[in-house]
Amino acid sequence: MRYISTRGGAPAVDFTDALLAGLAPDGGLYVPEAWPSFTKEEIAAFAYRPYAEVAAAVLGKFAGEAMTAEAISEDCAAAYAAFTHPAVTPLRQLEPGRWLLELFHGPTLAFKDVAMQLLARLYDPVLAERERTLTIVCATSGDTGGAAVEAFRGSARVKIVVLYPHGRISEVQRRFMTAAVEDNVRCVAVDGTFDDCQTILKSLFADKAFAAAVDLSGVNSINWARIVAQSVYYFTSATALGAPARKVAFAVPTGNFGDAFAGYVAMRMGLPIERILVATNANDILARAFATGRYAKGAVAATQSPAMDIQVASNFERLYFEAVGRDAAETQAAFEGFTADGALDLPTQAFAAVQDVFTGWSTGEAETTSMLRRAYEAYGELVDPHTAVALAAPRPEIAAGTPLIVLSTAHPAKFPEAVEAGTGAVPPLPARAAGLYARPERFDRLPAEVDAVKAYVRSFAA
Repeated sequence: MRYISTRGGAPAVDFTDALLAGLAPDGGLYVPEAWPSFTKEEIAAFAYRPYAEVAAAVLGKFAGEAMTAEAISEDCAAAYAAFTHPAVTPLRQLEPGRWLLELFHGPTLAFKDVAMQLLARLYDPVLAERERTLTIVCATSGDTGGAAVEAFRGSARVKIVVLYPHGRISEVQRRFMTAAVEDNVRCVAVDGTFDDCQTILKSLFADKAFAAAVDLSGVNSINWARIVAQSVYYFTSATALGAPARKVAFAVPTGNFGDAFAGYVAMRMGLPIERILVATNANDILARAFATGRYAKGAVAATQSPAMDIQVASNFERLYFEAVGRDAAETQAAFEGFTADGALDLPTQAFAAVQDVFTGWSTGEAETTSMLRRAYEAYGELVDPHTAVALAAPRPEIAAGTPLIVLSTAHPAKFPEAVEAGTGAVPPLPARAAGLYARPERFDRLPAEVDAVKAYVRSFAA
């Protein structure tokens, strides 16, 4: 199995090289050279199998000969042993035809744990074999940073720097990062938005001399292995509800589009998905793109669902590449134009292909608060505001009898102020996070300037 860049200017690499690199050297994102697939019989056999076994089967398709089946199985078993629910990502029925997929039973109470716990275990043996030490720089809108710190803290072969927008994430999200005491972890509050953090991160990768000097890697959803790991719960939830004998639909709260694109990956592998509803908050670049075919930046608005306060969704490039028939030159031109002008238009045929799978929806702050209350009153469920955004989106036009699975991406205790404002109830912090508020925090603060971050990372990596 080989991986190519969406922009066509980088040599093909194997799975482990794509894993360690994160972003391709030409600025593009890695995608498989050819899509692997499962038969209907293989997908049906996933029903009720242990989550780690399904993860190993999916990962094995993408790893190819780069990893042994035994190593993959061991890594998956170890990664998901850290989750508090035996199903890892359990389903809960809210009402006939609507289900909640709980993705927050990992160490930092968010869906990012599902991928990050696995990633850390994939890195270690590869780095040891190559006698390398990496510097991971991670831009986070809240949950990725905490999950990355938890997964890599204490690593002898990875140093990690997390960039987060100062004052724009919840206190619980912040503390999952800043309470780490290990010497290989640094947290940086950037005076800007998540998009500023993400732009800085891409600039670090674009500076090839800098990237080589610090042995730079990334674990944002630009990293292909993250997408692969997240595609697993599409298979487990869908087969639990009757796939592949019947189709399913998903509602996905998303900002950077990685979680929704993971559903597309599962579909390309053979999972019968009728529709993926992309649910955004007021930062609606994706909702507008799926409605109009124009992908255009707007100003970033601060909301009660901060992990989605994003106006540049990195993984949209992967979808664009597929929609234009894997035309790398077209993709490169489009996204270089987007960088320069802040907008691009999907070609007519590509837009039609995208609309065959995706529907976009934007939910405002008042409606999000209202949905928090309705979920509590109607279902007895305290949900976090990101999940509320997905629940508030209208049911897409899908066939009668097709179950709709709503991804619940974070535990409500990560956003206690928003949940209490909407419901009047304070979500309790799970026992595994006890003492989080009492731990001292450690972080640095920098301006949203590439050179300032470069100097910081270079000093830390030395």
